[in-house]
Amino acid sequence: MNQLNFPIVDAHIHQWDPYHTPHAAALAVKLFGKHPRILDKVVRLVKPKDLIDTVGLTDYITAPYLPADYHKDIGHYTVSRVVHVEASWHHQKGTGVVEETQFIQQLPFSQENIKLAGIVATADPRESNFKKILKMHKKASPYFRGIRKMAAHHEDPGIHAWNDDPHLYTDRKFLKGFEALAQYNLSFDAWVYSSQLKDVIALAKRFPETSIVLDHLGTPAGLFGPVGKHTGITQTARDNIYFHWKEDLAELAQCPNVYTKMSGLFMPVLGHQFHTRRTLASKQQIIELVSPMINHALQCFGPYRVMFASNFPMDKVSTSLTNIIDAFSDIVAAYNSEVVEQIFCKNAQQFYKL
Repeated sequence: MNQLNFPIVDAHIHQWDPYHTPHAAALAVKLFGKHPRILDKVVRLVKPKDLIDTVGLTDYITAPYLPADYHKDIGHYTVSRVVHVEASWHHQKGTGVVEETQFIQQLPFSQENIKLAGIVATADPRESNFKKILKMHKKASPYFRGIRKMAAHHEDPGIHAWNDDPHLYTDRKFLKGFEALAQYNLSFDAWVYSSQLKDVIALAKRFPETSIVLDHLGTPAGLFGPVGKHTGITQTARDNIYFHWKEDLAELAQCPNVYTKMSGLFMPVLGHQFHTRRTLASKQQIIELVSPMINHALQCFGPYRVMFASNFPMDKVSTSLTNIIDAFSDIVAAYNSEVVEQIFCKNAQQFYKL
């Protein structure tokens, strides 16, 4: 086991409280929160099947996830700083998204000996008031570092679309608004499925002065098993997903303004079935499954443009955070033991100007 003798910077966590903030399941939680089985049935009844399949289980989505919960999940590890990334704040109209930044800003991270070091908020560059919203985020918190606008949209209708436009990052209005990020010295978190990586490449080339980070290594849906209606059903199909992912990730890495996050590799949308068996992936299972992906990312991006991020609690459905840190640090150490601190601490500091 690789021993981490430095504090980790976690470049991607989510915080929410469905009891007190706008949340997709807020009403159901308030009505049935004390009755987990009923709550699960209600959420599955009212929410689309593709969304339920994407998150795997409902219990961790409908429960609050706050600094004390995250601190419990890190176990014996020391995490000194975290970056909160927008978590689909339900009030999206007008300037409503700024409320999430205000909410995160006041959370008691210091009580857990963790520093909130960065906030990646959300805003839509297509909106006419995009610049105003950026200014409001900045005013709401000194930790505001950039935005994420999710573009994940799959050709398989059985895989949940996180945006209504399958090519959001090439949309004319989006590109026009995106210019403001460079003007305000803000970064951009890009999240797509691997079939959309060409769009991130085009975006990065169009805005070489803007720092972009690809979340979750580009999320190759169906890589580890069947998802949706027809994705990843056969081994040949999964081999094709992996082949195209490798090619497109390597091309994206040629853009010097792009980093990537070693994260999100145990979301059910990749084809994992641990949640259906109510088991958690062990450290060894994690290594066997994702070491080829992480090694490829390291070979493409090098040790200075890959950063560790937990994506918790989204990956909690498949494994524990301590297992992820154990396994990922061993994978990186096997690649090059001298770059572990770079990837688990320094790269996030540099990218987000923490």
